[in-house]
Amino acid sequence: MPALALPKTAAWLAELAGEPLPGRRQEDWRFTDLAPLQAVAAELWSGPDPFSQCSLPGGISRIAPAQAQLLLDQGLQATGSSTAWPVRLNRGASPHFLALRVSGSVEPLQLTFDAAAGQGLLALQLLLVLEPGASLELLLHHGSRAANATSLVTVAQLGQGAKLNLGVLAPGDARASLLSHLAISQAPASELQLTTAVGGWALSRFEPRICQSEGAALTRLRALQLVAGQELADTHSQVQFNGPDGQLDQLHKVVADGAGRSVFNGAVRVPRSAQRTNAAQLSRSLLLSDRARVDTKPELEIVADDVKCAHGATVSRLQQNELFYLQSRGIAVDQASRLLLRGYCDEVLRELPAAAASAHPLQLLLRERP
Repeated sequence: MPALALPKTAAWLAELAGEPLPGRRQEDWRFTDLAPLQAVAAELWSGPDPFSQCSLPGGISRIAPAQAQLLLDQGLQATGSSTAWPVRLNRGASPHFLALRVSGSVEPLQLTFDAAAGQGLLALQLLLVLEPGASLELLLHHGSRAANATSLVTVAQLGQGAKLNLGVLAPGDARASLLSHLAISQAPASELQLTTAVGGWALSRFEPRICQSEGAALTRLRALQLVAGQELADTHSQVQFNGPDGQLDQLHKVVADGAGRSVFNGAVRVPRSAQRTNAAQLSRSLLLSDRARVDTKPELEIVADDVKCAHGATVSRLQQNELFYLQSRGIAVDQASRLLLRGYCDEVLRELPAAAASAHPLQLLLRERP
């Protein structure tokens, strides 16, 4: 029998990536349903370049295209990202590209990527090079109001002693898809704070890949995923220590309602060269519905023998004793549940860059009226 033809968008996406779409037989993709991505129009988003009106504070300069492409490729290679399917798709989609060099301590920066009611695939690439001792607070704000898709590849290189506070706030649309791949390399004494908050997308997939090139750096990860209806939020994180004395503090939180599904796979790799590594990873999931589903797999791969490494995962519902306490103080059960939920989410949201406050992230992601 002849092979069945791929749907138009699926074939187009495979052509852009230069290889077939990932399938359920691939471990990293076995829980990821790409149907929402295949439902978008088989065309590139035709709106204006989101980077064209970007206003840069002092201390941040643009990198020349030829050098920028070389640095981008180096950053992807250093984190093992070059052949990742979302990266290949992004590369084939003629992405809008912004490459920035940061010197010294600069004013906070916000970049907004709103696919709005546009059609097709919006592809973006962002390169950040933080020179030794540089400091940057950056908020990436995503949005959509239609059946479209956004693909963002972010590459960041942190020089010795550099500090990056990177926040991703992504309230989406139940018809839209978001693919975000982050490749971040850290030199010794650098500090990374990465906070992501996502909800409302038919499909969202985050892939942070972080490499401490020589160890002796600090990585702090905070993430919040909210799913409801038929939404799917999928996070696959990797942290690699290539030297001693590295530190990792990772917290991944989930709220799953309706028939929503959340996936978390967090890999931490500690080779023999990474002695005295101190790494902690915790996955906490809150189920609000009997139909919601959470698949979580914290994962440690340790070869070094002088380390402090721990991981854990919990899946629970709102605590009845906490609800009872609030009700005993005259608070209605619905309001009490809402208060507990807001407190659960705020542990992550309060660590977003200060610029996020004006967007009211808690109301956005919980879909509350202002």
